[in-house]
This record gives sequence, structure tokens and C-alpha cells, in this order.
Amino acid sequence: MEFMNISRFEVIKHLEGYVGKIFNEYMKDVENSWQPGDLLPNSTSENFFDEVRQIQERAKGLVYDLVAVLVGDTITEEALPTYESWLYQIDGIKEIGYDSNWNKWIRSWTAEENRHGDLLNKYLFLSGRVKMREMEASTQYLIADGFNIQTGHDPYKSFVYTSFQEVATNISHRRVGTLAKQQGDSFLAKICGLVAADESRHAKAYSSFISKIFELDPSNMMIAFEDMMKKKIVMPAHLLREAGVEIGKSFGHFTNAAQRLGIYTAHDYSNILASLIKEWEIEKIESLSDAAEKAREYLVNLPGRLNKIIERLKIPQLEYKFSWIA
Repeated sequence: MEFMNISRFEVIKHLEGYVGKIFNEYMKDVENSWQPGDLLPNSTSENFFDEVRQIQERAKGLVYDLVAVLVGDTITEEALPTYESWLYQIDGIKEIGYDSNWNKWIRSWTAEENRHGDLLNKYLFLSGRVKMREMEASTQYLIADGFNIQTGHDPYKSFVYTSFQEVATNISHRRVGTLAKQQGDSFLAKICGLVAADESRHAKAYSSFISKIFELDPSNMMIAFEDMMKKKIVMPAHLLREAGVEIGKSFGHFTNAAQRLGIYTAHDYSNILASLIKEWEIEKIESLSDAAEKAREYLVNLPGRLNKIIERLKIPQLEYKFSWIA
């Protein structure tokens, strides 16, 4: 039942207990988590250089666009300070204490995500396929430039974004892994599989937050969902650039490469939206305001409208030469 005139702060405060209840379901403790050192060659071992040579030999078979997408995914993961600081600014979370379940969630989510950039960065360093300084400059630029995902401090819009984005990153890492395996790099495939599994687990958690908000404040949640989809969900690296390149321009080339390989496409965007509409049972929610009913109608019809537009899209076939790739 919808609370009358409930504020977003009250909703987030009310969900504090729920976050604590599901914490162990969606977050692993450090003792049972994989670490990059579990997978990468041990630099103290006498076999270290042989293992590095094996990584480099396998990496030679990766096509150019796949390396470009992997670099872009890695830079995205390494811009973690931006994402953590944004989550801490969400209304209802920024007002509560250090020991709250919400703050515990953000810290633990950040800690799990931090391994992704560490592992992928070290793989690329060892692979011999990447000019590390160029990639590192892009990472510094992305953290310095930040992002504008148009959620403000609104928890409803923010969790729509995280629900959508975690699914998108799961798809991207999973498909990079599939293509890597097809191209002879089973080691990279294993790495991407582990990262994708984390993203899938995180997506389920954030999606469950939205489900709970719909129970408490369905009309405002519906309107917030509509607002985010009207603005469009932009990727966290939408301002990605290389040294000497205009801000955001490299992101377009990165997404073109992902589209060419079928790693993350416009169809995926539409399919994620459709899956969230189904998961949150948008068509079954009752007692909506007039504005929320209009928002629901817009959302339910949006995947079909997007699919018609997508059918007319043409994917650029010209390979862009990234400064990152050796």
C-alpha cells in the first residue's frame, strides 16, 4: 500500500532494514571472494615469465575491435571513484550514518567492483596489446571529467540507472568473454566470466531496491522511471576521451566497435528495458495517480517504439584507430 505523502528520504530510511536483510544474499565477504592474484601469474614464481608469454601468445589472436572494447570496459571499471561519490550523494543515504546498512552496501559494492578494474588492467598490461600510458591517461580524464547521468540526488532515478547499467555491463563483459574464447583466449574468457557474474548479482540487488520502492511509493517511482527513460540511460563512460581528443568523442568510437561485434547493441538497450518492465511488473501495479498512469503507458509502449527506430540504424563499419592499442 502506498504511504500518503511519503518523501524519498522516508522511503530510503524505511528500506534500511531490507538492505541489511538481503546484504549477504547479494554481497560476498572478502574471505570468499576471488582476487586478481588468484588468476594472474605469480610474480614470485619461477614460471612467471613463461606464463606471461602464454598470455601474450593467446592475446595475439584477439581482433582489433575486441581489444578496443576491452580497453573501454576496463577504463569504465577504473573510474570507480566517480560512481562511489555519486552514490553517497543520494538523498536519504547522504544523511544517514557511517554504520547504516546503506553505507555498508555502498562500501562493499565499491570493494567488489574495485577488483574488476584491477584484474582487467593487469591483464591488458601483461597482454602486450595495449599502450598503457595512453589508456591510463584516458582513465584519469574520465575520473576528472566525471559523468552526467541526469539522476541528480534522486534515489528512485539513481536505482533505475544502477539496475539498468549493471545488466548492461554484465552483457558486455559476458560477450567479450565469449568472443575471447572463440578467438583462442580462454584465460581472458575466464576473467570476463567472473566479472560478469559480479555484475549480474549486483543488478539483481539494485532491481530489488526498485521493486520495494514500487511497493511503498508506486506513483512517484513510476514517474521517476519514465523520466529516466525519456532522458535515456547513458553509459558511465559517455565522456570517454583519449589524450588530445575532444571530450566524449572516443566513447562514440568505442560503442561503434561494441555494436560491430554485437557485444552491446541498441537491441540490448531495448531488451534490458523490456526485462525491467516485466521484472517490476509495471503493468500490474495498482492505485497510480493520473500522471503515473500516463508514465506507465509511455514505458510499456517504449520498447516497441525503440525497436522500430533500431531497425533503421546503420552501424559504422570503419575501424577507428585508438591511441590505446599497440
